[in-house]
Amino acid sequence: MKTVFMYAGQGSQKVGMGQDLYESFSEYREVVDGIQIEFDLKTMMHEGPIDQLSLTEHTQPCMAAFAAGVTKVLKANGITPDAVCGLSLGEYGALHGAGVISAEDYVAVTAFRGRAMANAAKGLECSMSAVLGMDSATVEQACAESRKAGFVTLVNYNCPGQYVICGDEAGVAATEALLKEKGAKRCIRLNVSGPFHTKYMEPAAEALRKKLETVEFAHPQTPVVLNVTGDFYNGCDDLKDILEQQVKSGVHFEEGIMKLLEAGAQQFIEIGPGNTLSGFVKKIAKAVGKEVTTVTIDTAEELKKVLEQKEVYVRG
Repeated sequence: MKTVFMYAGQGSQKVGMGQDLYESFSEYREVVDGIQIEFDLKTMMHEGPIDQLSLTEHTQPCMAAFAAGVTKVLKANGITPDAVCGLSLGEYGALHGAGVISAEDYVAVTAFRGRAMANAAKGLECSMSAVLGMDSATVEQACAESRKAGFVTLVNYNCPGQYVICGDEAGVAATEALLKEKGAKRCIRLNVSGPFHTKYMEPAAEALRKKLETVEFAHPQTPVVLNVTGDFYNGCDDLKDILEQQVKSGVHFEEGIMKLLEAGAQQFIEIGPGNTLSGFVKKIAKAVGKEVTTVTIDTAEELKKVLEQKEVYVRG
């Protein structure tokens, strides 16, 4: 194993995302122009405004279109992954990269997922907080001890020393206070629109499952690392069941990267926008004494550089 395609999650969207890619690569344009959903996707990506682009129901299909377009350019130029992974929404990108779902279904399903998650979050007063400088076991224990104040759980296992908790405001606040007593460096509130990857997403999970039944899934052509298990897809479990579970369960990104490193992954291409996942990968690799290289594709210039160095990413 050599090269991993790694797909970004929600949160790195920005006005103008993909505009230079659209102008520079015909394959990218073909993907974006071929998407038919309830709103003008290209205008939303290129012009915003940011408050509309940041709505979950808009963010997810825009991120998906960006990722599908970049993936098509890479593959058209002979760069294919030895494995794929993604964070939350990015897992759908990974499945597309592995040939499980088409670009059209990828964007359509994530658009539906975004709406379902937004609907499930309506009326809920919940918070999300990134905990820095603490191990996952201590964070899990603090959540358990704080649940008498309100529901709270660990939802994102990002990398050593960075984990995200989510739940009722009272539960999150109690957990933050307890973790600070235990020595956490910081607890940073995140600007999110709902309690994602918690039990509160059960209505979204049920709706998503019905939507997935209308979509054709192929067997992965490339090894896929999954969020729910933090391990490679074993070929036996139903991927639709796994995606239903994923929207209401914790994201085990750190464990998944560990599995990729153990399998010999050396180079990670982050398909953004953004470079958040590359930072996580570097911290995970450092913690286990592995050397990796990462590259992010956020702009046309970055994609051109990857294509110019094609031989680096092709297994020799």
